[in-house]
Amino acid sequence: MKCFYHPDQALYAPPTFLLRGQPAPSPEGPVRAELLTQGLATAGLTLSAPAEADSPTLRKRLEQIHTPRYLTFLDTIYARWQALPNAAEVVAPNIHPCGGGYHYPRHPIGQAGWHLHDMACPLSATSFQGALASAASAEAAAEEVLNGAPTAYALCRPPGHHAGPERAGGFCLLNNSALAATVLRERFAKVAIIDVDLHHGNGTQDIFYHRSDVWTGSLHADPSDFYPFFWGGADEEGDEEGVGANVNLPLPVGSDGDVYLDALAVLIDHLQRYEPDAVVVALGLDAHKDDPLAGLTVETEAFIEVGKRLAALALPMVIVQEGGYPTEHLSANLAAFMQGFTA
Repeated sequence: MKCFYHPDQALYAPPTFLLRGQPAPSPEGPVRAELLTQGLATAGLTLSAPAEADSPTLRKRLEQIHTPRYLTFLDTIYARWQALPNAAEVVAPNIHPCGGGYHYPRHPIGQAGWHLHDMACPLSATSFQGALASAASAEAAAEEVLNGAPTAYALCRPPGHHAGPERAGGFCLLNNSALAATVLRERFAKVAIIDVDLHHGNGTQDIFYHRSDVWTGSLHADPSDFYPFFWGGADEEGDEEGVGANVNLPLPVGSDGDVYLDALAVLIDHLQRYEPDAVVVALGLDAHKDDPLAGLTVETEAFIEVGKRLAALALPMVIVQEGGYPTEHLSANLAAFMQGFTA
């Protein structure tokens, strides 16, 4: 299996995020890539870099899943923010259009509140460059499968599944899994995205909620009690042409590996009934019991079974790294998944 990572992802390195009202060290940093790379090495896999971290083709594909004004915001906000009097070194909003706004603002502060859904995405001078490199890695893996490879893996950080059409959140600026599905759609009529991250992939759901050509399914900690809180209920089944093409399986916070794997079996059954031509796996490893975001209690060994069950689908497949944050187990968790997947 070919694996992709562009080193410019290191340019995304937020020092802190807001946790329960307090600044805390951000778990989404370059060390994640180092630990995940070690996990790949344990599994006998090496990384290749995409030729470019940004390209006109990548931008055109991103425009299929994100609005033009959102991409313009990400590209320009830092310089405009720094021109404000007494501006902080990072872009961080102090106002949000809670409940939905009617007017799109011109002012940088208003635009930051519109597009940055939470306080986990402070933007520095190089944040967008790092996010583009992450997206380029997902694009390269999808192109590998588009060109005939059975599988490919993208080491993506920042992750992407909380990024919606024009919203960043949960460390995510650009939706890498949605991008991979968009690339696969250039050849395959029906694509499924199966998200096994601790958190609901609310951005991915929003992007495809009204469509039937891309099925989205997620198992995750129950949003009644866990981030992202406002999306991810079992009653969210798609709309318009997408009715029935979105499946959510919320799990009680603290659920163990048996509950997690039982839910995965149900989710795979839904996916198979959709009969996709290709699959994107949004691979979160943060369901592990010792992950710093602590929502489920899955053991490392369970990821072997996750890999086996997804490989058994025997469909063209792109694996896109989502969550999984620095612990002594993160490398082993990815190695376990790859062990099961390649067995």
